[in-house]
Amino acid sequence: MSSKLIGLIAHVGKPGAAALVKTLRRELKKRGARVMLEKKTAALIGVEKGVSTHHLGAECDILLVLGGDGSILQVVRDLRDNIRPVFGINIGSLGFLTCVNSSAYQRAVDSILAGDYVLSLRTLLEVEIERKGKIVKHHTGLNDAVISRGEHSKLIKLQTRIDNSVLTEYNADGLIIATPTGSTAYSLSADGPISMPDSGVFMITPICPHVLTNRTVIVSDRSVIEVKPCPDQDIVFLAVDGEAPIPVKSFDTIRIRKSAHHLPLAMLPEMSFSEVLRQKLKWSGSAI
Repeated sequence: MSSKLIGLIAHVGKPGAAALVKTLRRELKKRGARVMLEKKTAALIGVEKGVSTHHLGAECDILLVLGGDGSILQVVRDLRDNIRPVFGINIGSLGFLTCVNSSAYQRAVDSILAGDYVLSLRTLLEVEIERKGKIVKHHTGLNDAVISRGEHSKLIKLQTRIDNSVLTEYNADGLIIATPTGSTAYSLSADGPISMPDSGVFMITPICPHVLTNRTVIVSDRSVIEVKPCPDQDIVFLAVDGEAPIPVKSFDTIRIRKSAHHLPLAMLPEMSFSEVLRQKLKWSGSAI
């Protein structure tokens, strides 16, 4: 019998979420595990006792997240410094971060209770905005930081430095700074490369650059990346992991570095990242 304390968090807007929460809660309890529910998840199945995701991170051994990649991104934001291993069950359309589909929930229960999974330590971004020598915003991200022009039609100019050394001045629709985990998200849509989770890099990818030689630059994740709007630039916007954009003024500095924390993401031992890529991107060929 297991005495693990498992936090259960669902994307409550997904079809079938309530039924899956009930089934998983019943199965886990039947096999001796203790289960805590996030507030909205508890309300979804008519249970009064629910707590915040941040509280689950402080108390639980592992978090079972039902949804898609966006659900896991939201959980990372809500956990803040209370990072715990995350096991994802996909009830979305495309999941690079989830372990199994909802139809394989029994495999999830078996895996969690037996400890039959491996933890992929995913790099997190620390993103801050400095204004007149003070830090006015601070965010943690799993996928990326995106600096964009918002609804304005003009290209934006962004001065970019790596470890206090000038890289270039981008003239583009925006700029994506992605972790290896984020390499399969927006960065991929902007023609950025796919990077293995343990590659130890950040990718700087311009969005529709005016200069055709501006391509993705890959730097060590030990680097500190600084981006400043040019002095004559209108307000630009910063979004971390798809959150609501934050206005960034001229003379502000956006500073991006590797977080001291990692996200321990549960993966099934039989499912390598290469296999995930082949399945999710529907790669095929005579040699596969």
